Amino acid sequence: MEQHQEAVSKISTAISGFYQRRVPFRLYHGSTNSTQARKVDPSRMVDTSLLNHVISVDRTKMTCLVEPNVPMDQLVDATMPHGFVPQVVMEFPGITVGALRVLGGEVGGGFSGTAGESSGFKYGFFEDTVNWVEIVLGDGEIVRASRDERLDLFWGAAGSFGTLGVTTLFELKLIPAKPYVELTYHPTSSAADALSTMQTACDDETNDYVDGIMFAEDHGAIVAGKLTDDRGQSFQRFSLAQNPWFYIHAERATKGHVESLVFTTPLRDYLFRYDRGAFWTGKYAFQYFITPFNRITRFILDYFMHTRVMYHALHASGHASKYMIQDLLLPSSTAEEFIHFVSKNFGFWPLWLCPFKIDRPLSLHPRIPESSKPAGETSSYVNIGVWGPGSTDYGRFVQQNRLLEQGVRKLGGIKWLYAQAYYTDDEFTEIYDRKWYEALREKYHATYMPTVSDKVRVDISKAAQPPATWSDWLRSTVWGVWPISGLYGVWKTLYQRDYLLAK
Repeated sequence: MEQHQEAVSKISTAISGFYQRRVPFRLYHGSTNSTQARKVDPSRMVDTSLLNHVISVDRTKMTCLVEPNVPMDQLVDATMPHGFVPQVVMEFPGITVGALRVLGGEVGGGFSGTAGESSGFKYGFFEDTVNWVEIVLGDGEIVRASRDERLDLFWGAAGSFGTLGVTTLFELKLIPAKPYVELTYHPTSSAADALSTMQTACDDETNDYVDGIMFAEDHGAIVAGKLTDDRGQSFQRFSLAQNPWFYIHAERATKGHVESLVFTTPLRDYLFRYDRGAFWTGKYAFQYFITPFNRITRFILDYFMHTRVMYHALHASGHASKYMIQDLLLPSSTAEEFIHFVSKNFGFWPLWLCPFKIDRPLSLHPRIPESSKPAGETSSYVNIGVWGPGSTDYGRFVQQNRLLEQGVRKLGGIKWLYAQAYYTDDEFTEIYDRKWYEALREKYHATYMPTVSDKVRVDISKAAQPPATWSDWLRSTVWGVWPISGLYGVWKTLYQRDYLLAK
């Protein structure tokens, strides 16, 4: 803890200096799993990249102390030897406990940006598994927030993207781990069938994990997982180059089937089953480079198909502004209608389905019907992952994202803000309780820091603007010639290969 306290003391001193000068700052964490790219003035930056340790695991309390920049794979590797695993583990190994790390800045992640996974139907979002958090406030004061101490700060900081203070330490809840996960693939024939089957799986208390994939309008699979000591007869791995991508395995196994199928996989393989191919978005890289998409090419190009590498290439190439990568949280009652909305307007398949049960207001207090329920009353949600190529015309691309945002609002849901948001400032204020948020910022000395809106909103007024100068036009024209931008992204990943570890 001495090393941790020394690092936090330096962060506190730096923030105190910014506070006295009323100079806003951003954080530097390291690498990225966000779809946003930002540049930061080094003179206005607080470096927290050294806060990357799992400090201790308490077997008696079933908790662990962990710093914010610890990625999921490091966290799992630190807790499993003790016989435990976090209650919620995000599906990409590079997502960190406290924040999705962005080249040059901080956007938000496990705690700061809200995140969840297939155990969310039992434990909620990642922030629901946090007992307490250490935070450096906007004036440099180091405090602790929990359900018993500074409750408003505890829930306010969750999902506020580091705009109320800098998180520096967490106590996380753990559950007993087992070596394997028994997976049951339940084939489904429609969105209604998938959502009904998923609810049945959630109601089964023996299940530890539940999520689903809609491969097409008439084909889906709900996947229920149970921790087990038994290796089972149908054993399947997903983490090695020669293994199938998880979604491909689930799709092929369930296509044309009515009865459920059972497989067993190592726990670590299950937790990061979507790492290779980033769910299924990696297939778009094969399409871009006009490369056959088969098990041989996937094997040869496996290094590039891990999420740490893929997201680095996404930023370097500028293709983050060409692909719609959005997660939308819908009340269970309107999830089916939203799936049909996406199918009609975008035609994206597959879609990811992940259920959640929450008994508290959502982060940032969005004004949606489910979030207004009395405290303690459980609300059921379905996260729907919508990921696919957008228009090559940036103005049209913005319109497509705004259509998606409008669709989710109409059906009483919200979008996660880890990705780019295309709301106007007025729309953002209509959706989120700015009065509550600004009161917290005032109370905890954070009014001079960037707001959530500052961090996540795209300036859509620039969508239809032509290049400002001749050189900008030339650069844009050359960059748009296939496959220059894509090759540059690949070159950057190779150039920084020692920095980006795929495994």
